[in-house]
Amino acid sequence: MFVLGIESTAHTFGIGIVDAEGMTLADAKSVYSPDEGGIHPREAAEHHQESCLLVLQKALSQASISLPQLCAVAFSQGPGLPPALRVGAVMARGLAYSLKIPLIGVNHCLAHVEHARYFSKAERPLIVYLSGGNTQLTTLEENRYRIFGETLDIALGNMLDMFGRAAKLKHPGGPKIEKLARHADGTYLSLPYTVKGMDLAFSGLLTAAKRLLKEGADLKSVCYSLQETAFSMVAEVVERALAHTQRTELLVTGGVAANNRLREMLQIVAQNQSACFASVPPKHAGDNGAMIAYTGLLLQRGKIETLLSASRVQPKWRLDQVEIVWD
Repeated sequence: MFVLGIESTAHTFGIGIVDAEGMTLADAKSVYSPDEGGIHPREAAEHHQESCLLVLQKALSQASISLPQLCAVAFSQGPGLPPALRVGAVMARGLAYSLKIPLIGVNHCLAHVEHARYFSKAERPLIVYLSGGNTQLTTLEENRYRIFGETLDIALGNMLDMFGRAAKLKHPGGPKIEKLARHADGTYLSLPYTVKGMDLAFSGLLTAAKRLLKEGADLKSVCYSLQETAFSMVAEVVERALAHTQRTELLVTGGVAANNRLREMLQIVAQNQSACFASVPPKHAGDNGAMIAYTGLLLQRGKIETLLSASRVQPKWRLDQVEIVWD
C-alpha cells in the first residue's frame, strides 16, 4: 500500500511517496527560483509543468516502486497560487483516473501540521505554523484545528522574503537573513513591535526595516534586529496561548521552522511554561510532496476521497475549515 502526494502550492513542485505506516519512501522536488524579485505565479506554473514528469520519475526511483503499486494519489488542493496549484491538480487527476485509484485533495497547511506531528509524536500540541504564506497558532479541539492567533497582514516567511528582496538577497531571503543576523555584532536597531491581542502584524516592521537600509544602516544589524523583533512577537503570543490552553507540548512547523534562532526562542518559551518542545526536522520544514502523501494516507484511513467534480483547486482554503476525522 503506497500513497503518492503532489505538492505545487508555490515555488516547489514535489512528489513524495509513503507506505502504509506513513514512512517516507521518496521525497523528490524541483524548486522554482526567480532570478530577481519574488515568485511570479505564471512562471512558477511553467516551471512545474516542465519539471513534473522528471520529479515523478525520480520519486518512483527513490521508492523503488512502479505506478501500478499505488493505492491513492493525493495533491495540494489549496491554499496557494492558483496557476501553480492547477499543475499539481491536473497531474493528480490524470494519475488517479488512469490507474483507477482514489484521488485525495489535501489542505497544504494541514499537511505541514500533520507531518510535523508524525515526526514529533506529539499528542495534543499547541502548533506554531510559520511559512511564506501562513502564520498561525492552532491546536486540535473537537475535530478541527482551532486558530488562536494569526497574522493580520502578511505572513512571517513572506515578510522575511520581501525584506530579502529589498536587501538584494537571492530568493528565498529567510536563510540568508538568518546567516547575516548570526554574524551581526549584537547591536539592536529599534523597530516596530505589533501584537494585537493574539494576532500579529508584520507590514510595519518590514517598512521600517527597509527604511533603515535606505538610511545606510549595517545590513547585518538590520537582519539581526528584524529577526529578534519578529520572533519576539511570535514568542509573546505563543506564551499566552500555552498559558490559556494549558497544553504541555509545543510544536513548530512550516518553512520558517528551519530557523535556528526561532527554535531557540520558542524552546525557552516552552521551558518557561513547563511544556515539551518539538520542531519539524529542518529537511522537512519546507514544502514537500511527502507531507501531502502522508496526509493523504490519513484522509484515506478516514475514508475521505475527492470526487473529480470536487477537485477544483481552493486557493484560499483555511486550515480551520477541514474536519479531522481520523484523530
